[in-house]
Amino acid sequence: MTKFSTKAIHAGQEPDPGTGAVMTPIFQTSTYAQTGLGGHKGYEYSRSGNPTRTALEECIAALENGTYGLAFASGLAAEQAILSLLKSGDHLLSCDDLYGGTYRIFERVISRYNIETGYVTTGKPEDYEKAIQPNTKLIWLETPTNPLLRLVDIRAIAEIAHRHNILLVVDNTFSSPYFQRPLELGADIVLHSTTKYINGHSDVVGGALVLNDHETYEAIKFYQNAAGGIPGPFDSWLTLRGIKTLAVRMRQHEENAFSIAQFLTEHPRVQRVYYPGLASHPDYALAKRQMSGFGGMVSFDFKGTLEDVDQLVRKLNVFTFAESLGGVESLVCHPATMTHGSIPKELRESRGLTDTLLRLSVGIEDIDDLLLDLQQALAD
Repeated sequence: MTKFSTKAIHAGQEPDPGTGAVMTPIFQTSTYAQTGLGGHKGYEYSRSGNPTRTALEECIAALENGTYGLAFASGLAAEQAILSLLKSGDHLLSCDDLYGGTYRIFERVISRYNIETGYVTTGKPEDYEKAIQPNTKLIWLETPTNPLLRLVDIRAIAEIAHRHNILLVVDNTFSSPYFQRPLELGADIVLHSTTKYINGHSDVVGGALVLNDHETYEAIKFYQNAAGGIPGPFDSWLTLRGIKTLAVRMRQHEENAFSIAQFLTEHPRVQRVYYPGLASHPDYALAKRQMSGFGGMVSFDFKGTLEDVDQLVRKLNVFTFAESLGGVESLVCHPATMTHGSIPKELRESRGLTDTLLRLSVGIEDIDDLLLDLQQALAD
C-alpha cells in the first residue's frame, strides 16, 4: 500500500494528460463545452464538478483511507452538508466540548427545523449509549476536542452507534489524517476544516468530508450540488499545494507542541495544561491507542484575571494573537471571546472553558524562539 507522504503528493494528481504538467492545473472555468445532448467529458458546470476540486477530493479521501471525498467552501459548509441528512423531528447527539461555530449551527440554525441536539459531558462510551433517544440519527464527535483536547474512544462509540443504526461523524480537524484516521476505527463520516492543518498555510478557507458508504455519499453529494457551498478551483489548488507537506509539517508541529506543553506544565503562572501527549492527561492511554501522534494544539489555564490574559497576549512576539489554527505560524487564541464566544458564558464555564483559558496552535518555527517568547510573556 502506498504510504501517507507519497499519497499526499500524488493521490488524485497525475500529470495533466493534455500538457504533461506535473502540478494539477487550476481549471478556472465555470462551464464546459458539450458535443451534444449528454455529450460531455465528465464535467458540465463547475458547481457540480471541477477537475481541480476532483483532485483535491480524491487526495483527501486517499489520506483518510476512504472511498469518497467531498470538498466544500468552509468547514461549516461541510458540517451543514452532513446535517442535511437529518429531517424535522430527528435528534443529534454530540460531545459538549466542541467548536463554537458547530454549537451555533446546532442551536441557532438546525434547531429552527425541529432538530434537537443533546450533549454528553463525559468521554465515557456508556454515557453516549444512555443518551441515545429513539429518534437519534447522528452522533457527532470531536476528538481531540476544541479547545480542551479531550478524547473520545472512536471505536467504542462506533460500535454503539451501529448497534442502534446511527451514523457516527468525527471531526478530525485537530489531528489531521496523519495522526488519526477515524474511518479505520469505525466512523461513518470524517469531517475536516481544511483551512487548518490540511492546507497548513493560513491562506484559504475550506472544508471536506470523507466516507465509504455509497448511498450516504450520493445523498451528501446531491446536497453539495444543490446548495452550492463549494470551493473554487484556485482555493482547491491552494489546498492541494498545502497537503503536499502535511506529513513533514505535522511531525514538526507535534515535536514543538510537546516541548511547549512540558514547559507550561512546570511554569508557576500556569494552572493546568491540556495536551494528550502528556502522561498526566486523563486520556493519554487512549491517545496512544487511537492516534499515531498527539498533534500541535496545546491549551492551558492561566493563573490570573481576564486583564492579565490581555496583557499576556499583547506581550507575545512570535505567537500571533488570532483566530484559527493549523498553519505553519504559531497562534494564540482566547476561546471565550473568540472561537467560542457564541456559547453563553454560564454554559461555557460549566464545560470548563474559562476566561483564563488560552489555546495555542503551535507552529513549525524554531522551538527555542517559541519557548523564549512564552517565557518573556509569562514573566511577572
